[in-house]
Amino acid sequence: MSLPQHFLKFKAKYPELASAYENLGDAVHKSGPLDVKTRALIKLAVSAGSGSEGAVHSHVRKALEAGVTSEEITHAVLLSFPTIGFPAMMAAMSWVNDILEAK
Repeated sequence: MSLPQHFLKFKAKYPELASAYENLGDAVHKSGPLDVKTRALIKLAVSAGSGSEGAVHSHVRKALEAGVTSEEITHAVLLSFPTIGFPAMMAAMSWVNDILEAK
């Protein structure tokens, strides 16, 4: 997976913060019983709900690496429709498609 340039610059300038962030993510993933695909879909859904384009991009890439299919990714975002509304879901879907169409 190719990391975004702005994250790589952050990591180079603040290596201790980047390491702490990555360690926290690893610890959270290891803290419960959910499998990697389920965790990837949950992280994608949370990212869509929070309206974070960068997080959606990141979690689509990570989901694909975890073996989640394009159809499962799209379904996870569609499931957000009743909760976050049509415009927010459509924005998230466009961010998903940024990654899916590039692969």
